[in-house]
Amino acid sequence: MTIKPGDKLPDATLMHMTDAGPAPISTDELFGGKTVAMFAVPGAFTPTCSNQHLPGYIENAEQLRAAGVDTIVCISVNDAFVMGAWGQQNETTGKVMMVADGNAELTQKIGLSMDGSGHGMGTRSLRYSMIVRDGVVEQLNVEENPGKAVTSGAENLLSQLG
Repeated sequence: MTIKPGDKLPDATLMHMTDAGPAPISTDELFGGKTVAMFAVPGAFTPTCSNQHLPGYIENAEQLRAAGVDTIVCISVNDAFVMGAWGQQNETTGKVMMVADGNAELTQKIGLSMDGSGHGMGTRSLRYSMIVRDGVVEQLNVEENPGKAVTSGAENLLSQLG
């Protein structure tokens, strides 16, 4: 079953980097009582993710916040160290929170996983974006072509906040 607008995000434990190292963060901590713009990528450091998807959210961070977003979250089925390094390289601090779903727990629970084993990547996330208000999905944009970041891009998500 794939999550859809109106559904509450399931409970899951994710990871993010802190000054003290990797730390768990629950979906309730991440989404409870907030408006969150979340986007998922198949893999950190991959071409479309690094050249199109993440940069769009970094460039539009101020506009998203002005439109009522409290937090911008990038999630990927990678580990917290990889997500932390990718965030550092792209200077996401204060703009985009880099979150690891290393075991694909949330990704599988919401039905947005894909099999990347043909490319040596194992279980990964589909490319998508969503607006989440207090843990409930308001908008969901799943990219039909994982090599593109248009439907799930920051500009489209921003237009849905208006």
